[in-house]
Amino acid sequence: MAISESTAQRFTAQDPDVRLMLQVRDDDAGAFEELVHRYQNRLVSLLAHLAGRRDLAEDLAQEVFLRVYRARKRYVPGSKFSTWLYTIAHNVASNALRGLARRKEVHLVGSDSGANGNPLDAAALAASGLMPTRQLDKAELREVVQLAVAALNERQRMAVLLNKFEHLSYEEIAEIMRLNPPAVKSLLSRARSKLREILDPYLQHGAPIDV
Repeated sequence: MAISESTAQRFTAQDPDVRLMLQVRDDDAGAFEELVHRYQNRLVSLLAHLAGRRDLAEDLAQEVFLRVYRARKRYVPGSKFSTWLYTIAHNVASNALRGLARRKEVHLVGSDSGANGNPLDAAALAASGLMPTRQLDKAELREVVQLAVAALNERQRMAVLLNKFEHLSYEEIAEIMRLNPPAVKSLLSRARSKLREILDPYLQHGAPIDV
């Protein structure tokens, strides 16, 4: 899709990361390093929750940044930089998960949430609309949330991560996932229902997680 000059100018003016990417387009290695620094941890965390494996997430993040660099000469600002980046990440993750599924090597529950803990704990609870009535320690909460998120299908998981973890709008998620905003709203509604179905018996009464 062609991007108008006014659109490119608008995103260049509004988004400092777009301006960095334009410097990358001009072969500024320092600008590329800065973008990697800003997004690597967030990207690895997102991909780890999608793929269920930290080691695979790190490899996928490297592939995402490699694609960003290879595409630098064709880059024209048509959206926020994060939207463009997560579109690439979504494509990379989807391709990788399809390959893993064919080889039956998918691990649904990640064992490593990264150096900064698991920011998805609160995000998944917020997405479900639930709060625990019992006192849960962080390790217990992390495990139950990972199980619940792993029970979502790939598209629901991606939508929840982008909405609650990356705080992206329905419009931005729609662009990333090649949907329309009403479809994203419906996808998130189904994900919330699924999370409530899984989490509520455990959070309220300590019933085993059934996935």
